[in-house]
Amino acid sequence: MSAAHTRAAAALGATPTGPPVWGHLGRTLGHRTTHPVHGACWLRLQSAPAGQEGGRHWTGQEQAAHLFPTVRKPALHTVHDTVHDGHAYRAELTAYTDEPVLSAGPVLHDEPDLPDTWFKSLRTDLDTIAATPTNRTGVRQQWIDRAVPTYTGHPAPQITDWTCAHGDFHPGNLTVGATILDWEGFGLAPRGWDIALLYAYALLAPATAARIREAFADTLDTGPGRTALLVAAADLLQAASRGDHPDLVPDLHALVREVTR
Repeated sequence: MSAAHTRAAAALGATPTGPPVWGHLGRTLGHRTTHPVHGACWLRLQSAPAGQEGGRHWTGQEQAAHLFPTVRKPALHTVHDTVHDGHAYRAELTAYTDEPVLSAGPVLHDEPDLPDTWFKSLRTDLDTIAATPTNRTGVRQQWIDRAVPTYTGHPAPQITDWTCAHGDFHPGNLTVGATILDWEGFGLAPRGWDIALLYAYALLAPATAARIREAFADTLDTGPGRTALLVAAADLLQAASRGDHPDLVPDLHALVREVTR
């Protein structure tokens, strides 16, 4: 991956200037770079065995650039595809944002000082995303059917209201300037999925969680919203069963009790 990233940077005329940043389970590799035309950029590389490239995550960033032109996100400058030593690589050169993210990881532990305009910007962008038609799948009913009973002990809801969602809407993918990062997983999900996921990831920062709940009460305190919260809790409890963010588990169970009363 490191060698492929170096080759992609050379092919695009970009010079890496920052340390390597690995994605979840080493599936992606990113570096801050400089480019003679675009200036400060981010060069992100993903790979797959040759012949198995493609699919939702492979094309997500490129498709999002075309589908959501008004949403606050880094501009995509170019995409570079290569095959080398039996592996396919896709490099994506995007504008670099120097806005800090809310959290170094998905779970929010601190209480960021967010202005009301931050929540208003998020609402505008989430409304735009939800109103965008797509045939991409972000969350599957078949997964809900398995995960909700297994991890919450409650029957799986049958989703009838599906809308487009970013799909990985957590504090590590949101900046203090309300820029939304990492679009590879967007697709159809239960209505309210993004804000439900953000709320669940923010439970360890109760003041911020309360602000999210208040700002999006018209979504979360509805039937579809409570369903989205239940499914989001199942998603994070499944991740916790694999060793991710175990400190969230008590609050997730409390959330399940709340939305199923």
